[in-house]
Amino acid sequence: MAARILLADDSAIAQRLGERMLREEGYEVVSVTDGETALLRLADVDPDVLIADAFLPKRTGFELAQFVRETLAHRHIGVLLSGSITEPVDSDKAAAAGADGIVQKPFGVGTLIETLLPLLDKVAERRLAGEFGADAPPLPIIPIADEERIRAAVTVALDEAMPQMVELITREVLRALRPS
Repeated sequence: MAARILLADDSAIAQRLGERMLREEGYEVVSVTDGETALLRLADVDPDVLIADAFLPKRTGFELAQFVRETLAHRHIGVLLSGSITEPVDSDKAAAAGADGIVQKPFGVGTLIETLLPLLDKVAERRLAGEFGADAPPLPIIPIADEERIRAAVTVALDEAMPQMVELITREVLRALRPS
């Protein structure tokens, strides 16, 4: 399954360039032109990574990063803020907002992919931690130890967690097999 990227940039040129590079590398890309639309699309796109211009109209990339980190359903999403030579991103402000990194426009495919790959590994770990970690919502309490109900609940939980577990394990095996 290809990783999903939500690309939020009000520059048509940056958007087209980013889309083309990411799609050529095999990623699914959904693009939006402002921060408010990006905020709305987080739920239906469920991206692995949000690449947002730090200075988007309506809601900035900083605001989007902060929203992602404060929202349990989106905490797993990797956030890269983008800026340019004329509008550089303050790295301290980006980190305080919860961004995982900064990329500079115009995007270079090598640099962008080098930044994305370790972030996607981190996202897979976050997704898995979200399923089983301390931040996960509490499991429902089943008052009677009914074997069928427990088996059904375990089956549902495993069905939901399996894609993330497969992705995480695959990435770890591939990382271990890469020559040093």
